[in-house]
Formats: sequence, structure tokens, C-alpha cells
Amino acid sequence: MDVVCLGIVVADVMAKTIEKIPGPGRLEIFDQMELHPGGCAINTSIGLSKLGIKTRIIGKVGKDIFGDFLIKILEKHDVDTSGIAYSQKRGTSFSFAMINKEGERSFLHYTGADEDLHLKDINLELIKDSRILHIAGFNLMPGFDGQPVANVLKQAKEYGITTSLDTAWNPRVKNWREIIEPSLPYLDIALPSIEEARMFTGKEKVEEIANFLLNYGVKIVGLKMGGEGCYLKTKKEEFRIPSYQIKVIDTSGAGDAFAAGFLTGIIKGWNLQKVGEFANAVGALCVQAIGCTTGVKNMDETLAFMNKF
Repeated sequence: MDVVCLGIVVADVMAKTIEKIPGPGRLEIFDQMELHPGGCAINTSIGLSKLGIKTRIIGKVGKDIFGDFLIKILEKHDVDTSGIAYSQKRGTSFSFAMINKEGERSFLHYTGADEDLHLKDINLELIKDSRILHIAGFNLMPGFDGQPVANVLKQAKEYGITTSLDTAWNPRVKNWREIIEPSLPYLDIALPSIEEARMFTGKEKVEEIANFLLNYGVKIVGLKMGGEGCYLKTKKEEFRIPSYQIKVIDTSGAGDAFAAGFLTGIIKGWNLQKVGEFANAVGALCVQAIGCTTGVKNMDETLAFMNKF
């Protein structure tokens, strides 16, 4: 197995175009709605599989139609679902994504089974044969975030596995640094958005954020910066890689697509600059279709897209 994605699993209803929320007793019309797989672990694992990377997912769903839908979609994309657990307490996590005319989205989210994911749900035997363990959606798993994640990352390091982590925005969380700090000494790759990185480091500038993480022992910092591309830093290298100039349809899943591209480059053994350029390309293709994974292409198509620029 190349990559194991461990994290949040969500059913997404994507609705477009929504410019305002109606008040009580009022109605607004929108013109398009689709049901898609979502959540960082699903998005990244499907993206990886589309790029030809053997992938397994570990997460939790409810015993409901959304859980069944997500597992069928994952299996359709050749993602190993043997690590999916079922919650006895909660339904499958669900998001209603409201997309405006610029392609930006706002969410209403039910945490559901992701909130019920605990260390006991994770079969470490399903991690042992992987090259990379990627924690996807840190900050949205209150039963697992914090020390339990650190414990899993520590075990992965003992297995000789490269570790990676991507954060998620959670307005309920106040002690961001306290939650992530135990994991940092066992982390090889950090792939947060710039906004999330500022929250848990307390730093503003990209160089300061990266140095904060590197000083904990993180080997590679990859900051996702939306339309500005990405910023990459190790102890020896530093790159600012601009985004591809394309028409944006829907930004949902762009960060997870970037993570899929980034981890693909690591698996392929590419140099860091090429890894960043490829990750940006996977993200750029993602935002040209509605849904978190619809726009992600295979390896040849992604490389062909890059050659146009």
C-alpha cells in the first residue's frame, strides 16, 4: 500500500448558486444541486487513486444511506475501505455546501460519525504496510484529535512510515496549538492552509510559520495559499510556487487535491519544487468542476495540463 488516509469521511451536498441565506419563513431559489463524496480523507484518497497511487482509507460512517453511498464511491475508485468503522451512535457526517457565483463556498456541517472516531476504531495493522500515513481533517475529530493522533503517528514512525498531516478549520476549537503540539515531533510533512497554520502557530508570516514547525522536527512544510499557490520549506530549501491561472468553478476539495498531488510527488521521489508544481496542478484541475474530486485527473492528464503553462 502506498498511502493510508486516516480522517474525516463526509457526504457533501453541493448547491449552486447561492448568494444569501433566506430569513425565517422565506425562500430562495438555487439552480444546481449534486451529492458528492467529501471530507478530507475521502477527497485525498480518491485523488491519490485517480493519480495511480494505491490507497487505503481509515475513518467512520453511520449505518445509513450516506455511509453506503460513500463506501460504494470509494470502492468504485479502487480505494481500500477495510479501515472504515461503523458508528452505533451517530449518522454519517454531512455537509451542505453553498457555492456563490465566484466559486467560493460556505458550509453547514454535521460532524456525525467523525465526532465518534476514537483510537480504538483504528486497526494499526492496516497502517503497517503503507509508505505514507496521512492524517486528513485534523481538528474535526474531537474523539481522536490531540494525543490519540500523536500516538498513531508515533507508532507509524516506529514502523518506518513517512507521516503527513492536513488540518481543517473548526470554529469551535479555541486551543489549536495545544491540540496539535503533541503530534508535531512525529510529523514528517505538514500541509495546512495558511489560515489554519496561523491559528495553531500564532505566527503571521509564512517563513515564521514554517520555521515554527521545522523547529519541532517537521521535515517538510507545505502551506496552501489558495490563489497565491503554495509555500514550501525544509531546513535546506524554500520555494514560493504560484498557482495556475484558470477559471474557478468550485473551490471545494482544492486543498485535499493539493495534498493528493503532494503525496503523489513524494511517492514518486520527485524534487520538492516539482512536487509543489504538481500539487498546484492537481488543485487547479479540481476547482474546474463541481465537487471535491470530480475535476481531479489521472497522471497523464495532469502532466499534460502542466505542459500548457
